Amino acid sequence: QVQLVESGGGLVQPGGSLRLSCAASGFTFSRYAMRWYRQAPGKEREVVATISSAGNTNYGDSVKGRFTISRDNAKNMVYLQMNSLRSEDTAVYYCNAVGAGGWGQGTQVTVSI
Repeated sequence: QVQLVESGGGLVQPGGSLRLSCAASGFTFSRYAMRWYRQAPGKEREVVATISSAGNTNYGDSVKGRFTISRDNAKNMVYLQMNSLRSEDTAVYYCNAVGAGGWGQGTQVTVSI
C-alpha cells in the first residue's frame, strides 16, 4: 500500500525559503519517478516538479530557477527546496509516485508578510 507523508511546510515571508520532505513507503521507491504538486484555494492541482528514477528533473515554468527537487533512494525520501518564495506559491503541496497511485495529506505553505 502506497504511503506518502509530506512535511516541512509553514509560514514564510516573501523571499524566504522552505524545504519540503516526503517520506514514501509501500512500493519500490527507486523504480518510480516522483512528483511534487500544489493546489491553491480555488485552483486546480498543478505539477511543480518531477524527478525521474534516474535523477533527471523537470520544473513548472513558474518555479524554474527557484525550486529544486531531489531524492534519496536509500531513505525513500523526496525533497523540494523552495527559494525566493512568492505569495503566489501559497498552496498545499503534495508528493506523488508517478504511476504508483496514492496521495499524502499534503503540507501547507503560506507565503505572507
